[in-house]
Amino acid sequence: MNASADIQYDYIIVGAGSAGGTLAARLTEDGRSRVLLLEAGKANHKYSKYPISFGLLINSPEANWLYQSDPEPGTANREIPVPRGKVLGGSSSINGLVWVRGQPLDYDTWAQMGNRGWSWQDVAPLFTRMENYEKGGKNGRGTSGPLRVSEVPDQNPLYDALFKAAVAAGYKLNPDYNSEDQEGIVKTQASIFKGKRMSVAHCYIEPAMKRPNLTVITEAHINKVLLDGKRCVGVEYERGGQVHKARAGRDVVVCAGGVASPQILELSGIGNPEILKKHGVAVTHALPAVGENFRDHLNARIVWRVKVPAVSYNHMARGIGAVGQALKYLTSGGGFFSLPSAPVLAFLRTRPELASPDVQMHLVPYSIKDPKQRKLQDFPSMTVACYQLRPESLGSIHIRSSDPRAQPAIRFNFLGDPIDQRTIVDGFRMMRKIVEAAPMDTYRGDEYSPGKEVETDDQILGWIRNNSQTAYHPIGTCRMGPGPNCVVDDRLKVHGLEGLRVADASIFPTMPSGNTNAPSIMVGEKAADILKAA
Repeated sequence: MNASADIQYDYIIVGAGSAGGTLAARLTEDGRSRVLLLEAGKANHKYSKYPISFGLLINSPEANWLYQSDPEPGTANREIPVPRGKVLGGSSSINGLVWVRGQPLDYDTWAQMGNRGWSWQDVAPLFTRMENYEKGGKNGRGTSGPLRVSEVPDQNPLYDALFKAAVAAGYKLNPDYNSEDQEGIVKTQASIFKGKRMSVAHCYIEPAMKRPNLTVITEAHINKVLLDGKRCVGVEYERGGQVHKARAGRDVVVCAGGVASPQILELSGIGNPEILKKHGVAVTHALPAVGENFRDHLNARIVWRVKVPAVSYNHMARGIGAVGQALKYLTSGGGFFSLPSAPVLAFLRTRPELASPDVQMHLVPYSIKDPKQRKLQDFPSMTVACYQLRPESLGSIHIRSSDPRAQPAIRFNFLGDPIDQRTIVDGFRMMRKIVEAAPMDTYRGDEYSPGKEVETDDQILGWIRNNSQTAYHPIGTCRMGPGPNCVVDDRLKVHGLEGLRVADASIFPTMPSGNTNAPSIMVGEKAADILKAA
């Protein structure tokens, strides 16, 4: 479907990901607004509806932008992969499907930073509205929203042993970490229903595409937003080798995500003048905060051998076992191919004086040889991963060229803050404490990676610098707030401009405590309310 320059839409949404797809669906519900939704990726991918696609699409250019970070001292000068969804539904169509709202503290902090309407009291009803949780109906959990959420049904004695080990190590069980109390170890809640991925594409966009007031154009690569003085009036995009323009009578809303949204603003001349001029982009609106305040979760993993092969998918899903797991999935929707990236989670405090958890752990009944390839290790094993929930280190994402198709420069600055270093080392030790507790004795083999010889704080931190990966949660690069270090206000309007807003994970002032897909969808819901009330 093509958009023409003589067609004027009420709203143009750039990016059909977790926030953008949600926003498009909500804005078109009442039939009053004409909306154009532009997506650079394709309409779908044949694997996306299957949960295992989080591994299958990790290196697929057909559904993944395949970004790479710049080398940095904090991560031993490695280039770290930064996968992001390039398909309808964005990263909700390729992510690990772990459903985490975050803590009330996260959103109350946003409000305390000057963002009215974003406290936990304000956003909790949005989380309720968007989800249909199989165990909902209490603690503010939704039962009638468009997005189905289920607790992982997979049964494994290894999980039971991990729960007992966590309790033995002094931690508690938690029946619902998406209530107001996040702390404890628990089965994962996932955006999966009856063995199928519940992406924004499936739950929001596809039903909305039946409406005559929504136009969806895929394979539309955005060149820039169009300004008339200090008002945004439309967008320019390329599709099929031709350049198109589309006009918006009310607002253009950039929803391209933590990596691409600041890139689009800078390509449009909105950003730090020094950076823009360096790359030959004419300055249309000076806004130095664009691309700054970048945060992500740094994920450290420990792998143990497992003494009972039957509890590890490295045994159950390799060779002829893979055929059995495929048949199990096809007949019952269960088994290895139905799992999210982690079937068991733990949210814990590294220090007892903290008010709430500051680390998240993922417990996985298998290990992989290479995070880039997602190939199973060839011996029975398990993995426990950990990241600091609210990192303090700030990086940046900026254009490195005026070419809209050139990848931006991604600089994490991981472990730049001493608090981050302390927290990840403490979390690393907590992973060992749980797995080495007596209830795991039957299953726990030797620590394969990094190995017990990595013991001192310096050794642990050095190993993390050399081996950790991002958890794929880029946020903050178009930070929301009232001051000069922010890009949008609490109504999501770009400071100093009319008709231009940003609504996605890039606006998060700080990192939510957990995986970022659910909070990103919440932003789409919130943006719809804001625009309808404008």
